Parts: sequence; structure tokens; C-alpha cells
Amino acid sequence: MNYVIPAYRIFPLGDTALVIDYGNLVDEAVNKEVMSRFAQLKNANLPGVIEVVPAYSSLAVYYHPPEVWKKRTRAMTVYEWMKDEVGQLLAQPVANDQSTERLLTIPVCYEDEFAPDIRALSATKNISVEEIIQLHTATTYRVYMLGFLPGFSYMGEVDERISIARKPQPVNVTAGSVGIAGRQTGIYPLASPGGWQIIGRTPLKLFDVKKEEPALFKAGDKVQFISISKNEFANY
Repeated sequence: MNYVIPAYRIFPLGDTALVIDYGNLVDEAVNKEVMSRFAQLKNANLPGVIEVVPAYSSLAVYYHPPEVWKKRTRAMTVYEWMKDEVGQLLAQPVANDQSTERLLTIPVCYEDEFAPDIRALSATKNISVEEIIQLHTATTYRVYMLGFLPGFSYMGEVDERISIARKPQPVNVTAGSVGIAGRQTGIYPLASPGGWQIIGRTPLKLFDVKKEEPALFKAGDKVQFISISKNEFANY
């Protein structure tokens, strides 16, 4: 079966980066392509590249213009040269390698004191709290990207029956809080203002600067939530 390279476009992001954009969408197949290209670009050793950052359906490639200027071999601007080099890599087929995907089981307490918005969600969607918990724990979620806070995980997609809009104004959110915004779910690794609807909390520490890899999650991970009691939370 021939490999079909998904459609994309490349455009500048300021003077020191470019974006590879596969469209504004949440799609697991596209995100797998993004992660495969992320690995390819990280290992390509392109001159001047500082960092490659994956998102839902795009990648940002950050580079150091003076270094690229010295290395370029054709009479082009730094951006044009980098775009051409990246384009040549993207023309090569890559495998969607799933061997590095991890399945992480995350305990969550959905009781009221940890879930300030779960009863409002229940009333809005006309389903019981027990149904919300069942629906939220029934799905294995993909971590599409990290952002907003160090280690904040954007996962998808929740069942439409518990999909709900963000709050109109941010409120203070406790570290470990599990929230829903639209069809996304995620966990706040740190205390922060936030607008997601909070339906539970995990006792796990999701970001620890003392660790070699501070963030628990990586883009491409799979996550399964399990429900725990208040007593289990306190003794976890």
C-alpha cells in the first residue's frame, strides 16, 4: 500500500520559526502524523534548529537565523532555505510508529469536594453524576499535546454527552484537578486560574522539577481514568 502524505502548508512564525500546518482539527490520524514528523525533524540535525514543538495538527520549528545563514548553500533568505529543507524531509514517507505509545492509568476522585462543577454538568446535560463518571472513565484518551502550563495535557475526545463549554471567566483551580472543555479533557498539573469545568481530582503529582523528565505525560500517550474514593485519594 502506497504511503499518502497528508496535505499541509508551511508558513513563517516571526523571524525565527516556521509552522507546518495540517489544518485546524482534532484528529488522531493527523496527530500521529504530527508525532512521526516530530521524531523525524528532531533526528534530522538541520542546521540552526533549536527546538521542534508538536501540537494537535501542527509543528513549530524554531531556529537560530545567524547559524542558518552561515550554513545555507543557496542564495535564499533564511526562511526560504529552512522551508525548502523541511519540505524535502516532509516529502519522505514516515511510519506512524506506535511502539513508544504508553498507556497510563490515572486515579481520579469524582466526589463533590474535588469536583466543584460535576453537579452543574449533571444538571446541564440532564444525566446523573454516576453517568458522568462512567462516561469519563469508559474512554481511553490520547494526549494530543502539552501546553498552557508545564505538563498540562490536552486529551480527547470525551463522549458528546459530557461535552461542555468552558466557563465564561477563569477561576482558581487546584493542582491535580481534572476538567472538561468542549470535547477535550485534561488535568491541571499546578494550581492556576482556569476555565475548564472541574469534575474530579487526581492525587498524582503531574509535574516535578526534581525529576529528569518533569512532566508525567508526553504527547502521544494514552490515558485511562479510574474512579477512586475519598479515602483512597487520601491514602494514595
